[in-house]
Amino acid sequence: MEPVNLSDFESLARARMAEDAFDYVSGGAGDETTLHLNRAAWGRWAIRPRVLVDVSAVDTSTEILGTPLAFPALIAPTAFQTLAHPEGERAMARAAAAAGTLMIVSTLASTRLEDVATAAPNGPRWFQLYCYRERPVTESLVRRAEDAGYQAICLTVDVPRIGRRERDLRNRFAMPDTAVPRNFEEDLDLDTVPTDRFRSDLHAWVASLLDHTLTWEAVDWLRSLTSLPILVKGVMTAEDACRAREHGADGIVVSNHGGRQLDGVLPTAEVLPGIVEAVGTDLPVLVDGGIRRGTDVLKALALGAAAVLIGRPAFWALGAGSQEGVEQMLTLLQGEIELALALAGVTRVADLGPDRVVRQITAETGTVRA
Repeated sequence: MEPVNLSDFESLARARMAEDAFDYVSGGAGDETTLHLNRAAWGRWAIRPRVLVDVSAVDTSTEILGTPLAFPALIAPTAFQTLAHPEGERAMARAAAAAGTLMIVSTLASTRLEDVATAAPNGPRWFQLYCYRERPVTESLVRRAEDAGYQAICLTVDVPRIGRRERDLRNRFAMPDTAVPRNFEEDLDLDTVPTDRFRSDLHAWVASLLDHTLTWEAVDWLRSLTSLPILVKGVMTAEDACRAREHGADGIVVSNHGGRQLDGVLPTAEVLPGIVEAVGTDLPVLVDGGIRRGTDVLKALALGAAAVLIGRPAFWALGAGSQEGVEQMLTLLQGEIELALALAGVTRVADLGPDRVVRQITAETGTVRA
């Protein structure tokens, strides 16, 4: 099957990946309510197109924290990409660079952060970070990211504990030998982990590293540690967005971890407008969760997001066809964004505003504004 949209890569990846690895990537927490709501919520917003606009030239380019991008969709940080393909993060980085966009590299990558940088030396990249119980380990990762040319730190803050992911429990998912958290080799002797704990019980191993006492002090500490821009990822309320700004964050990522942490929280499309309103134009707000179409990207930008993050579709595309698969997925997405803008009567990403979308009538809302 030749994929014609992002969702097509899911079935292609399912056919090629190990079943338990596919479920690890595709599943969510609990009943997976939030996982499904993330996708459905973008459909609750409708586009208000304008007509008789010259759209012979439509520009999808944008800039985030000083980095120019061909289109406003970044590769979200996803762990252990060798589960999808042996080239893993290397292939993902090369594809992002070829497409003119930015990759956020996970701390739990199955490729050392330095090797990801070497694979695509001219591609922009950020480093996703958890604040670990052992602060020297966290500091070491930050220093290595700086030395390897990463341009920002994306601090994930919505994992004080690991969500209950029942697909993994049912599958008794064990991390294969090909997927190892390589970024920890310099600070932790992985060979001495009892019974290869990160393989036999990944969630427990990660939980053992995390600092469960984490507070906003960690953002202050990280701010004192590096001059790189810091984005706080995992914000779901206006109150926390304002706190992030107060503690020196340079950006916010509205995210519920793809429905993999606390099940039953609101979808990101629902909370995005309130967060944007709370922080104003002080700092860029990005969003992830359920984005599958160029029209979803248009809606997110109209609601105030500076860009979106693409997670599972990038992983599926990697599983479906390595670097070429991810490049194909990104090309399809950019094409959809360009067409959506043209059909909505918009020639530049910067021209999108809240007047271009409207809340649709649904059983939940019962009303719509014109």
